[in-house]
Amino acid sequence: MHDLIIIGGGQSALACAYYLRRTQLDYVLLDRQPSCGGAWHHAWDSLTLFSPAGHSSLPGWWMPKSKGDYPTKAEAIDYLCRYEQRYGFPIERPVEVRQVEREQEGFVLQTSKGRYRSRALISATGTWGAPYFPDVPGRLLFQGVQLHSAHYQSPAPFRGKRVLIVGEGNSGAQILSELSKVADTAWAVRQPPQFLPDDVDGRVLFDVASAKYYAQQKGEPFDAKKFGLGNIVMVPTVKEARERGALKAKGMLREICHDGVIWTSGERESFDAIIWCTGFHYATSHLKGLAPMDEYGRMATEGTRATEVPGLWLVGYGGWTGFASATVIGVGRTARKTAREAEAYLTSA
Repeated sequence: MHDLIIIGGGQSALACAYYLRRTQLDYVLLDRQPSCGGAWHHAWDSLTLFSPAGHSSLPGWWMPKSKGDYPTKAEAIDYLCRYEQRYGFPIERPVEVRQVEREQEGFVLQTSKGRYRSRALISATGTWGAPYFPDVPGRLLFQGVQLHSAHYQSPAPFRGKRVLIVGEGNSGAQILSELSKVADTAWAVRQPPQFLPDDVDGRVLFDVASAKYYAQQKGEPFDAKKFGLGNIVMVPTVKEARERGALKAKGMLREICHDGVIWTSGERESFDAIIWCTGFHYATSHLKGLAPMDEYGRMATEGTRATEVPGLWLVGYGGWTGFASATVIGVGRTARKTAREAEAYLTSA
């Protein structure tokens, strides 16, 4: 029986472990990945962070300066691996947590490596394991290649093909930017894409999230509109695509057929592949049964603490459990508070 188990091995789990190492608690991290680096191993090859290394660090140790403007996938993985080695966190991998059950003494975790028990639990599994596909009529009829951005790796398999990118967010813009160099592409969106000013990146977004956090702490109103922020960060690849005129959205889909799509205009168009850049739900299926959840995988929380499940915290799930907590630099704030609450809970029990 451990005092506490952290489910996950990515940035949120590591941030929690950093603060727990200062306690006397017996804790362990269970990571489903076979190696260090978290969900970054599943990201597409050209993905970068939105902020420079100095603004993309976990608590306690700055991320080394990157070769380019923003840290690459390889640099992010290297940093996370070196971070966990630096602090010697107790991590077991690969261990997939399949189901969590409540018992009188705490929790029982049914995993790929047998049962684990703990008095308290931190779930830090993020969203990558729960890709979301919108319910577009006919989606299952399509006979070409269909995949989510969570499983996209590079443009190489799509060279010379007709490819539809669906989704007006950052992943849609970035994947469109590189695919449009090698394939005949079209961009389907629900609403016109909103592009941030060229000089706005993750640093500004974190400052805005922080301003919102402190305003709410003080009970003051917060108006994000005064910051003039949209959705898409203009990283170098997206800027280059803009210069080529590649960032042109065609509109909304009405339905999907066996060889392509029908737009709301009534036009029918054939495609070899559809890439869904439509976001994620929360990867919390392992917690089903502990408390009621909504369609996105959320349960009732106060901060990161599950209000209906004593001894359970959820860290790194974006705006749900902490402003900017899905970012490398942003998760530190909620991780520190969570570690303090967990220690108080366990020492008072």
